[in-house]
Parts: sequence; C-alpha cells; structure tokens
Amino acid sequence: MRGHDHRVDALAHALLGARRVLAITGAGLSADSGLPTYRGIGGLYEGGETDEGMPVEAALSGEVFARNPEITWRYLAALGRAGSSARPNAGHRALAAIEADGREVCVLTQNVDGLHRAAGSRWVLEIHGRMDALLCTACSHREAPVDYSALQVPPRCPACGAVLRPPVVLFGEMLPDEAIAELRAALKVGFDLVLSIGTSSLFPYIVEPLRLAAAEGVPTAEINPDQTPVSTLVDYRIPSPAAEVLPEVHRRADAAQRD
Repeated sequence: MRGHDHRVDALAHALLGARRVLAITGAGLSADSGLPTYRGIGGLYEGGETDEGMPVEAALSGEVFARNPEITWRYLAALGRAGSSARPNAGHRALAAIEADGREVCVLTQNVDGLHRAAGSRWVLEIHGRMDALLCTACSHREAPVDYSALQVPPRCPACGAVLRPPVVLFGEMLPDEAIAELRAALKVGFDLVLSIGTSSLFPYIVEPLRLAAAEGVPTAEINPDQTPVSTLVDYRIPSPAAEVLPEVHRRADAAQRD
C-alpha cells in the first residue's frame, strides 16, 4: 500500500462510519483468483474475432445462441472451465468480513463465478447471472452443480432433448428483472459508502449508483489499477489490486474501531 496510505486510511475512516455499503464488483476482483479479466478470459476477448469470424460479443449473444447454440456454447464452456477451479481471494473474503462485522453490505457484481457467495457474502446481486446451474430452454428441467470439464456441448435436456444453458445474461439479452428491482429498492433506501471494485464501469447500471452517491454527498471509492469512466468521479481512487487493498482497508477500520 506504499504510496496510497493516505487514501487507504481515508477509505478505512469512511468504512468505519458506514452501516450500509454498496460494493460494485467486476472481473478485476476475481483476477486474483486466477480468472483473467473480462477482456482476457481464456484469450476470448483479446483476439478481436472468434474462429467463426465474428466478434466474441456476437458469439456470446442471445441471437447467435438461438440460431446456432454450438457456437455460443463453445465459449460458455470455456468460461465455465476457467471458473471451475477458482476460489475466493482475499478481496472476496474482506467484503464478507466487512459484512460479518455487522454492516449491511450489498454486493452488486457483474461476475458469474459465484465467488462472493463462496466467500460468505449474503446479499449478492448477480446482475449478469451465474454459471453454476443449467436450465432447459424448453421445459422446467434444471441441473446443478455443473462439471464443465466433462460437458458435451451443446448439452441437451435429458427430459425433452432441448438445449440447456446457464442462467447468465448473454449479449443483447435483458438484465434479470428481480435483480434490477432489488437494486432500485436498495438505492432508494440509500447507502453510506459506495465502492467500485475491479470493474471497467462501462454499463450505465454500474455507473449510476456512483453518480447518485456523489450527487448526495455519500463517500465513494474506486479500487482498480486501470483508469475508468468513474475514476474522476469518486472521492478516493486507489490504483491497486482489490485483493491487496480491501483486506488492508478492513484491517485499518477494525483497528480504529478498537482504539
């Protein structure tokens, strides 16, 4: 934390006075669990086009899945295999510990790896869904857990033969109504501290909670080695990995609480 100590101390002080915390997390948080960031998962997002000659965003779209699920499943399976052996890191555990201290901590995550829940966080809004189950696209059949290493793609429903899929939001699909409604209700009640952690902050529903907090004078922070659209908006910007910063922020807040 050398070079960022004053910002870490300031964020720890803000945490000390917060009873309700919103933590907005992206792939950068899971990078320290061995999962490459969004634009680098298995190299899928860095090569421009897939073997099929289309952008990977198209391959992972609802439109292509409906037309040619074999293409979409090629990349869904790669995502599933990448996350199958991942475990929560110190950043995930720190957020769970902050909640265990008695605060209400809402984790709004773009990640589909399930690591927040595995770390012990209880209030998790998985805005892009999750990969730990398969649902039939035609009937009510459901499978969980999922062994992506042994999965034949595209997987078929044993009950009706239709294609299975994980409950994730593919490109071009709507966000889950339930998660959006829960987020709106939580924002209406308000938070005492809003954190942006390891997310590129490219989507309006990720940026808006920070803008609302800033407009209302609620402390905000970004923990991310990279510059993002919210970097100049937040009160505290700490350009370091979340797995380093979050445990230290929690430790300092805890120490100040005991003093």
